Amino acid sequence: MAVSVTEITSDHVRRFRDEGYFVVEGAVPADDLETLRGECQRFVDQRDREMTHLGVDILDLCHRGRRYFVHAFGRSAASERFLFSDLMARTTSAVLGNTVYLCNEQFVVKVAERGMAFGWHQDSGYIPYPHAPYLTCWIPLDDATEANGTIHLLPYSRAGTRDVVEHRRDEDSNDLIGYLGHDPGEPVVAPAGSLVCFSSTLFHRAGPNTTDQSRRAYVVQYSAEPLLTEDRSRPRHLAEPLLVAGQRIIRPETKPEPNAAPRRMRTP
Repeated sequence: MAVSVTEITSDHVRRFRDEGYFVVEGAVPADDLETLRGECQRFVDQRDREMTHLGVDILDLCHRGRRYFVHAFGRSAASERFLFSDLMARTTSAVLGNTVYLCNEQFVVKVAERGMAFGWHQDSGYIPYPHAPYLTCWIPLDDATEANGTIHLLPYSRAGTRDVVEHRRDEDSNDLIGYLGHDPGEPVVAPAGSLVCFSSTLFHRAGPNTTDQSRRAYVVQYSAEPLLTEDRSRPRHLAEPLLVAGQRIIRPETKPEPNAAPRRMRTP
């Protein structure tokens, strides 16, 4: 795992507190970026095989040949080295404090000239009970542009709220929608390997990919405490410690079974 010298400054933290997000361009080392691209493709291919086996073209939020949400944790040692790297420890602790848990991760792919749009939502809108806000880190694996369907962020000052609002499900896309206003938001135009960090209470959306290349991103989410089910009996998704009381947690290397079944989640 290559070493990154990226630092999260007080200005980044202040912007996160005031507007719900910050962006650090080109933070991910080139070797790590190429590794994540390879793992992304591997899991997209696996999801296609799964849909073929089931005889479907839509599985959870995945639409064959259009849009994919695929998970690597527990099946990719390379992805886990990145998830628990020095870069992610520094980034997450700057916002969340000295105790940090990985609570979700997924590769998100919009296929060339067919990638679907994704409507305005808050990540916390997918959790239908009270919970502490958490951190989403959106990492483009390709240069992010408006043409290839980058995300748009709606700053707190323009959304008029930083609270979680009720979302409705779109029957056509299966997406949850939480904002119906006319503000187009701020498009994230940034090079591959940038860190786009935002609160789970920040509204965001993504446009369609109109280019002749796929647009890939790795979306990883961390929390200051385990994100639990409504009855608080177990973790909702993951609760893997990265830092506890300021101390890095040493993890065993993942050695997945060759035909390990993928995790399925509906969180975008």
